[in-house]
Amino acid sequence: MKVSVDQNLCYGSWDCVHRVPSVFTVVDGFGAVVPGREEAGDDPRVRAAAEGCPSQAIVITDGRAAGPAM
Repeated sequence: MKVSVDQNLCYGSWDCVHRVPSVFTVVDGFGAVVPGREEAGDDPRVRAAAEGCPSQAIVITDGRAAGPAM
């Protein structure tokens, strides 16, 4: 599972960084995923950070590309 931070939603609470500093960092005042840690979406701590994100900016996906709309 892949994890990312939607920069359009993040308002910089840094809650994710406090919860899982090995996966999240701060870039220009906003939460971001540490380079190379994008595949950490299966980590229960990352899932908890996503659920607890006050701006709901943490996105966890299965990593598959979306197919064409039918």
